[in-house]
Formats: sequence, C-alpha cells, structure tokens
Amino acid sequence: MIPKHIADAILVRSVEEHLFSLYETGELNGTIHACIGQELSGIAVCGNLSQGDFVFSNHRCHGHFLALTSDVKGLVAELMGYAEGVCGGVGGSQHLFVKDRFYSNGIQGGIVPVAAGRALAEKLKKTRNIGVVFIGDGTLGQGAVYETLNIASKWQVPLLVVVEDNRYAQSTPKADTLAGSIKDRFKAFDIAVFEGGLSDWDSLVEKSIAAIKQVRRSGGPVALILDAYRLCSHSKNDDCRNKEEIADYAMRDPINVYASAYPDVYAQEKLKVDSHVEELIEKVRTGSRLS
Repeated sequence: MIPKHIADAILVRSVEEHLFSLYETGELNGTIHACIGQELSGIAVCGNLSQGDFVFSNHRCHGHFLALTSDVKGLVAELMGYAEGVCGGVGGSQHLFVKDRFYSNGIQGGIVPVAAGRALAEKLKKTRNIGVVFIGDGTLGQGAVYETLNIASKWQVPLLVVVEDNRYAQSTPKADTLAGSIKDRFKAFDIAVFEGGLSDWDSLVEKSIAAIKQVRRSGGPVALILDAYRLCSHSKNDDCRNKEEIADYAMRDPINVYASAYPDVYAQEKLKVDSHVEELIEKVRTGSRLS
C-alpha cells in the first residue's frame, strides 16, 4: 500500500500540474506559484496541528492549504474565478481564507507580523492554540521579519516560523544575498531552532512534531528550517536556474524516488488522483463563474 504522505503529496502535485494547464488555457484568474517539489513541507507541519491552530501562508500557498483543509474543489474554484471558491472566486491564488484556520497573502515579510498578532490574540485569550507562518529563505531580507521575531521572543508569542529554504528568492541564489546562517538569525533572538529536510520523511515528521510541541509547551516562538527545493519555475515560466541542478534535485525528489522504486503502484495512484482532480475541475466548470 502506498504511504499516506506520498499519496497526499501526489494529490498536491497533481493539483498544481492541473493548475498550470488551466493557466495555459486561460481558465485561471491571475497568476500562480506552485509548490512542486516542496509538497511534504505543508503535509508534515499541517498534518500535525490541532484543531484550534491556524496557518498563515504566502504566494506559494496551495500545498499548505490542501494539507490543512483537503479542499481541492474549493481551491480550484477559487483560482478559476467561480463563486464556489473558498473566497467566492475573488481572492485568487495568493489570497486564500478559511475562517480561524487559514490565511494567505503574497507579501511574505508582511504576513509575519500579522501572524504574530493573531498568535498573540490566542495567548491573551489563554487558549493553547498556536500559529504557524510559512516563509521562504528570500523573506529573510525583510526588516519587518526581524522586528517581529524580537517582539515575539520578548512577549513569548506562540508562533512557529517555518522557513522553506529552497535556496532561491525567485531565481536569485541565496548565496548571492544572504549573509551568515538562517539558524543564527533566529538564535540571535533567543528562538529555539529545529532543522529538517524533505528527503527524509520520518525525520521531517519527528522535527515538525517536536517544533509544534515546543511552541505549545513554552508558549513562545520556535523556528523550523526545512531544506527544500522547488522543481517548478517561480511562477509560470520565469526560471533561469541551472537546468542540470534542477534535474539533479528532481532525481532526489521524494515522489520521484518513490515512483522509481515502485513504478506500478505509483502509476496506479497517479492515474486515480489525476482522474479525481479532473472530475472536480469539471464539476467546478458547471458552477457560476464571476464576470
């Protein structure tokens, strides 16, 4: 039987692939930023949250949204501009919302203080709920992030900051812009740091659970730095990264590794998932599209 995390990742990837196709045929409202290659990040973190916890995501939010809600139809309808979308078809790819559970915005540096404020509210209400905010390594050039880390540490705000370190800010290598280490930046604010990678599922889950428990136990901020790699372009076709590098990481991608090891099982699951996503897309097309 196919492992659940691989099945979940295949679903997310299938949705992203279909969204690219819908974009090319002009059926989407606005642009998209897919998470192909980074699916296990959201699955590991969101899959271990409690019911009262909430997530703030960014422009690359589809995988996080699906990992938390499993609402494929609501996501697809939103991006296609149909009233059945999670925001009535007016939010689009970067602005997804589920009351008290999920929020996303394209301005990564700007979502960190908002997420901290929402987490502070939970603390003031004396709940045990925690907040999660997903950012990329490129976001660490934003001053608002460091102001928030300082306040979150001083006030002990229950916020998990998940850094998806995919080595690039759009197509700019991290090595060209980021001085020092990501880990040390959090440690400067006395914030505990956990580190994991998407290529080792058992370790990834272990680190994700440990980080979540630490936030809930301490009531203060924690960082989870995840070694990841985006296999698709930043947005549509805007990718000037080295093709050999991308191909090398593609060979290490967990879904591709599984597909190579168990081709028949993978092919069967992929066919089933693709058919399911296509069926949902057809159902969305029968709804009310906004003018």
